[in-house]
Amino acid sequence: MKSLQMKQARGFSLIEIMVVLVIIGLLASIIGPRILGTAEDARKKKVLADFANVETALKLYKLDNYVYPSTEQGLHALVEETTIAPTPKNFKAGGYMEKLPKDPWGNEYIYVSPGDHGDFDIYSLGADGQGEETLIGNWQTDQK
Repeated sequence: MKSLQMKQARGFSLIEIMVVLVIIGLLASIIGPRILGTAEDARKKKVLADFANVETALKLYKLDNYVYPSTEQGLHALVEETTIAPTPKNFKAGGYMEKLPKDPWGNEYIYVSPGDHGDFDIYSLGADGQGEETLIGNWQTDQK
């Protein structure tokens, strides 16, 4: 009797396993892109929020010093007083930002002043680090 019960409790057949794998594959193909798309949208929103914070600090810097930091001074001029000309006339004690944010891919934002799109341009080269198709700039904030 025991040998008969042992033969009946064998496990799953190959067809049952294949059906389960097909169902899992279908679910992954439907849900996967939605989850991945959400993560990319979150990264872009972080970049846009960083742009807003840096732009605010740049405007405060200009109010105190009458000019924006030059490209050579870079965004570091918001954190600590620079000795590169034009030196700030009224640098705020403690700086304008505690530290500079990095983009979601771990790179520093690029700053150009005067910019091609306004008084200054701030941009990230995006996920590929090349910027060919993934560049995100502060001039794009009105479009999103």
